[in-house]
Amino acid sequence: MAEEKNNTVEIDKSKVHASKMKKGRKTINYLQKCKEEGKKLVQVCPANRDQYFAMAADMADCDILRLTVPGENVTMQIEHAPWWIRTTRAAAQYIHINFYMQTPTYCSKEKAMEYGSLYMNNGANSLLPMGVSNETLKYMADNYLVVFGHVGALSGWQTDRQGGYKKMGKTAESAMKVARMAYEYQENGMMAMTIELVPGEVSTAIAKKLRVPVIGIASGCTGGDSDVDGYEMVDLDTFNMMPSLASHAKAYADFFQWATAAYAAWAQDVRSGNYPQEQNGWHMDPVELEKFLAEMEKL
Repeated sequence: MAEEKNNTVEIDKSKVHASKMKKGRKTINYLQKCKEEGKKLVQVCPANRDQYFAMAADMADCDILRLTVPGENVTMQIEHAPWWIRTTRAAAQYIHINFYMQTPTYCSKEKAMEYGSLYMNNGANSLLPMGVSNETLKYMADNYLVVFGHVGALSGWQTDRQGGYKKMGKTAESAMKVARMAYEYQENGMMAMTIELVPGEVSTAIAKKLRVPVIGIASGCTGGDSDVDGYEMVDLDTFNMMPSLASHAKAYADFFQWATAAYAAWAQDVRSGNYPQEQNGWHMDPVELEKFLAEMEKL
C-alpha cells in the first residue's frame, strides 16, 4: 500500500496574529493611563494631508491622529473612508487613529453601528461623530465601539446652529452647557473627547471633573493651573500653511518655504545640467550597445 503523503504545512506561530491590534499601538486604554499618570497627550490633525504626514507624526511619537477623508463631497468621503483608514494605518502603525465620521453615517444608531464597526475593522482606534445624540452614543458604546468625541465649538456645517465658528462658554450659563454635554457624553460611554474654543478655566474644570481624557484645541489654556490632558493642533497651523496664524496656533515649520526651495533647487539642477550626473545614471554593456546602435541604423 502506497504511503500517504503528509500535506500538512508547518506554520510559524510567532508570525500569526489573530488580532488587528499591533503591539505597542496607542489604544484608548493607553490614553486613559496617560490621563491617570498626568502624562500630556499630543494630538495632530492632518486636515486632508497625505498619509506621510501621519507617518511623520507617528515617527515623532505623537499620540493621537484625528483623521478625516479627502474628497469633493460627503458621498465620496464616505465611499473612500475604509480605503483611507487602511492607507493611513499602513503608514502609521502605532499612533491612535481617531476617525471623523460624516453625519449620514450616524443618522441613526443602527447606521452608527454599521459604519463605526466598519471603520474600526479597517484600522481606526476610535470614532468621532460630531454632535452625536446621547441615545446613539450609548448604543455605540454598549456594542463595544470606542467613541472619542468632541464638545465646545463644533466644526463643519454644524457651526451654523451656534452662529458660526465662535468662542463658547464665555458666560457661566453657556459654560455649564458645555460642561453638562461633556458629563453626559462620559456617562453614556464616550471614552475621550476634544474640547474646542472655550476659556481655559472652563476646559480645565471639565478635564479635572471627568474621568476620561480631555484634549484641548483653541481652548484658551495657557499652561500652569489652566491645563487639560493634552492638546491638538491642525497641520495647516503647525506647518504655517494658512494665510495668517490663528491666536491659539504656533507654527513649527514653514512647509511651502521648505517644499518650494526643494522643487526650485531640483528644477535649477535640471535646467543647468547639474542633474543627472554620472552617479545618477547607468550604462549598457558596450558590446550590446554596439549591436543596438547597428540595429537602430536599419530603422
